[in-house]
Amino acid sequence: MSKTEIIQIGITTLGSVALLLYGMHILGAGLEKISGGKMEKILEKLTNNIIKAVLLGALVTAVIQSSGATTIIVVGLVNSGILRLNSAVGIIMGANIGTTVTGQILRLGDLENNAALGNIMQFLTPKYLAPVLALAGIVIIMASKKDTLKAVGDIGMGLGVLFTGMLQLTNSVEPLSELEAFKNLFASLENPILGIIAGTVVTALLQSSSASVGILQAISTTGVLKFSAAFPIIMGQNIGTCSTSIISSFGASKNAKRTAMVHFYFNFIGTVLFLVIIYALKAAGVLTFWNNTMDMGSIANFHTFFNIIVTVVFIPFHSMLEKLAVATIRSKNNDEDDLISDSAENMLDPRFLKSPSLAIQHANNAVAYMGNLAKYNFNASCGLYKNYDQKFIDKIKEYEDIIDKTEDKLNSYLVKITDCELNAVESKAVTSLLHLITDFERIGDYSFNIMERAEVMREKDIMLSESAVKDLDFIAGAVTEIIDMAIAAVEYDDYKTATDIEPLEETIDHLEYELKNRHINRLKNGSCAIDRGVYFLDMLSDIERIADHCSNVGVHVLRRNQTKYSINHHEYIDNIHKGESPEYMNALKKFSEKYALSES
Repeated sequence: MSKTEIIQIGITTLGSVALLLYGMHILGAGLEKISGGKMEKILEKLTNNIIKAVLLGALVTAVIQSSGATTIIVVGLVNSGILRLNSAVGIIMGANIGTTVTGQILRLGDLENNAALGNIMQFLTPKYLAPVLALAGIVIIMASKKDTLKAVGDIGMGLGVLFTGMLQLTNSVEPLSELEAFKNLFASLENPILGIIAGTVVTALLQSSSASVGILQAISTTGVLKFSAAFPIIMGQNIGTCSTSIISSFGASKNAKRTAMVHFYFNFIGTVLFLVIIYALKAAGVLTFWNNTMDMGSIANFHTFFNIIVTVVFIPFHSMLEKLAVATIRSKNNDEDDLISDSAENMLDPRFLKSPSLAIQHANNAVAYMGNLAKYNFNASCGLYKNYDQKFIDKIKEYEDIIDKTEDKLNSYLVKITDCELNAVESKAVTSLLHLITDFERIGDYSFNIMERAEVMREKDIMLSESAVKDLDFIAGAVTEIIDMAIAAVEYDDYKTATDIEPLEETIDHLEYELKNRHINRLKNGSCAIDRGVYFLDMLSDIERIADHCSNVGVHVLRRNQTKYSINHHEYIDNIHKGESPEYMNALKKFSEKYALSES
């Protein structure tokens, strides 16, 4: 074989690997769009049940066709504090099983060599499936207007490109079987250490154990790959895939780094144990097939068998993996890293950008986080006009600073999300979040204003009258409820709660009007001094404006739940205030009765 032919084989092989990887990418993206982030949400709800965690990890990885993607998601969830380290252990173990599905799909190439299957079953081979699936996929993509159907087309195209790459890779390596050097190369890999290193390096470079297994399956068609060489390579591939999670943990919290180490220890220790057992059985003469050649099916089967056995062995000792990771990534004395002091920063993890639906969900959680900080500041500031406490002043200032920083981080994060390929629902959600950020930031600002007025009153030794304090407390109770409703509507995408916000906001508007009239009467009869009255009116106005922004939040949540942007903010408010909605009128009556002023 000439040098030119060898170069041609090299170029064709690299191009085939590129097709294989791209097919996996398209397939995974299509499946992710179909799932709409549901798989990731399932991961967030995991308990400490190790069996459930393993099964879900296997299911998610089988769906998104990438153990690397699953471990990146898990590292991000642990980093954000949503998933605990002990729950992550089971998911990672299951991910190793789920990733073997790709090898089982690619083994369909073996059907071509099975004459017993008959002519009809031959159409199930990649040779025929590749063009059929690619054709069906492109037709669906071009003909469909719905994002869900286009995602189905992406799955078809992904499988078509995947099979095409596999077929081309198989054809490109076939001439290598004639080379003595090629045979000698795999003979040398029968050394278990060299085999493991080869599998680890190739998988780390490709960032995909599925792809490296696919390449090994293609090489098996040359007839030079024996069980003795393939076993160590396959085990090394499991170690190589850990590079993805380790890289993704850089700059993350300690628990996120520990999650990556759990992935490494699981694969490394599992490989060592399996290697010892395999070579012990070989020495005992049990493995009679040791020098037989492997085909695509036997590679897929061993890959699956290896990962299932290692997982089953480790299930009773899963807590030991966690302890080993904690011992490796130690916390310093008084280290608060594990407590995740800056929740928003960890929620907005760049790792989630690989899945726009998941990134949007975490951005939504960060907006709700802003809301909770603003709510704390509102309640704390409303207590200051009764009992001034410098500790609350300092905490309010600290939280206001976090709210402002979170707003900046969220804006930047959402811009990054828009750089991803979004469907109509995701695009609408991003637009909604951009509006929600502003409203919760303004709620924080008005709460800060109340605190500043309390500071000035303290400096001037001004105290509100008992009646004024009672009135502010009463309306503050209504505003606390509407803030709770706004946060719940955002956090849980609760349409019903969002609908009930506007009736309460109108109740608060009437309440503010009545309290102003009361205050004017107090000024007239001399029961309240004018200098104190100015601060009362200013704080009353700040409190009412917070309710206005909660109203905005409710409308934005309603708006993003519409199929189209059919809600015009001002038109919606005007229409429901006309009493056209029975639900609105019933809610308005309920809140009006609840916050009716007593005679005083």
